[in-house]
Amino acid sequence: MRVKVNEQCQGHGLCRLSAPDLFFAREEDGNAYVKDENVPPGREEDAQLAADSCPELAIEVY
Repeated sequence: MRVKVNEQCQGHGLCRLSAPDLFFAREEDGNAYVKDENVPPGREEDAQLAADSCPELAIEVY
């Protein structure tokens, strides 16, 4: 499974609450990013929860 944050991110931070080791905030604008698009084994549910929690629908899980 892979995950990425698209340009719709507004920096609400709900993804970081769901999976703080998968999602990080950029200093310049607070928007989320992932360091690695590959979701570690066993973390698929957390990545999906983050995507489902995003009010901007800015997280793509594929």
